[in-house]
This record gives sequence, structure tokens and C-alpha cells, in this order.
Amino acid sequence: MNTSLKLALIQSHLAWENPIQNRAVFEQKINSIDREIDLIILPEMFTTGFTMNVGEVAETMDGNTINWLKKLAKEKDVAIAGSIIIIEDRKYYNRFLFITPDGVIQKYDKHQLFTLAKEEAVFTAGQEEVIIKFRGWKIKPQICYDLRFPVWARNTSGYDILVYVASWPKPRIHAWDTLLQARAIENMCYCIGVNRVGLDGKGYEYNGHSGIYNVLGDAVLEDNPIEKEVIVYATLDKAHLKMTREKLPFLHDADLFKIIPK
Repeated sequence: MNTSLKLALIQSHLAWENPIQNRAVFEQKINSIDREIDLIILPEMFTTGFTMNVGEVAETMDGNTINWLKKLAKEKDVAIAGSIIIIEDRKYYNRFLFITPDGVIQKYDKHQLFTLAKEEAVFTAGQEEVIIKFRGWKIKPQICYDLRFPVWARNTSGYDILVYVASWPKPRIHAWDTLLQARAIENMCYCIGVNRVGLDGKGYEYNGHSGIYNVLGDAVLEDNPIEKEVIVYATLDKAHLKMTREKLPFLHDADLFKIIPK
């Protein structure tokens, strides 16, 4: 079991509805990583930007991006995570993918669909909690708008890390910063948020602020917030997690509840 987890968060501009170009850019960025890493995290819809034009860009689970991720993960001996648009059984999903070096694919479908952009009219909402076990860590994946709904993220399964990949726009970036910190505190976990930068095809601006918060809600990254294209590195410490939870056993006092799907 790893007592530490080495991360690379890639905060990048995304070419609108252009998977080929986005894969090329991310491959160049991943190839530039010159240190030992366990997990690379990319933003939401990292091959296309946050588009509802799914008929033009959706992929299958054996499509080009999946095969590209598996190849890179194996070559680099690293897990790679992020969300893309998937079509499956004639339904579309905003799907978080977690690809391990041995080619295992774990997935989570976005639960809270963004009605302001009519995401619910195009995509099917996921209904399952997913916990990914990787190198001794338990990771709960989430996508963007999920961040506004704390019940869906509540730590009833003893996970260590909460990961949000996002296309979170600049006008509401204060909410992003605040809620990431709040999720870390209330769930006694590391909380990671990976956002994009730049303009999308509809003229919306994104200014990053990718970040990591520890069990106490303290920022792990020294340069915070970051508003440019960048690869951010960090190491998570299992001892900090264990020690703080033992000293402050707040999770034991939480109410039990059951989520009833909409």
C-alpha cells in the first residue's frame, strides 16, 4: 500500500469539439512530465469542451480516446483520469474514466446534470456511487455540477480522496473555490478539483483555479489560485489523513441516510 500518492493535474485550454487536437495536446503535456507520478487528472470533457452536440463527438468504450488512454497509461506506468462523452445503448453519458497502467477501466457517470445548459435533455444521469481503489487509496470520482450537492458526495464509504473534474466558468469561480474546500472539511478527505482554462465554442470563459485541499480544508498547493495553462504537481500523505481522522473522529457522528434517485 502506498502511503503517498503523487499527482499531476493538467489545467489546459480545450479545442472546441476537436478530439484529435485535444488528444495531441494532452499527449504532449503528458510526455513533458519528468518525474514519477501515480495519477494524472484531466478536466471534464477533455476531448471536446462542454458541448451538448453529442452526435458529432460521442465515442464508444472501445473508441479512439479509450485506446489512447490505455496506451499512454501503460507506457507511463500511471493512471489517467478525466471525463469524455460516451454513447452506450443509444444513451449519452458524461463519463469519468479512470484508466490504470494494466488497462483496467473504471467509470463513473455524472449524476447531477447541469440544467442551466440543458445537459439533462441530452445526457443520462448516473445513479451509482463509485469508489476506485488504486495503490492503497480509495478515490471517489465526481464531475463538475456534482460539487453543488453535498449529499451525493457524503463520505459514508470511508474514501480517502474526492476528485472533481470540471468545466467551471469564471463568473462562478468563487463558488468552485469555496465548495471544494467545504467538501474536504465535511468529508474529512483530500478534495481535488481540476478545471479548464480559456474560451469555449460558445464564448464562455474558464479561469482554472484547480486545487487540492486536505482534511482540514487547507490548500495543498502553494500557488493558489492558478489561472493559466499549467501542470500542477502534488503529493498526498496517508499519514496526515489517518492522524487527523483519529484525532478528530467527526465522520463517526454523521447521520445515516439513503439517497432516493430522482
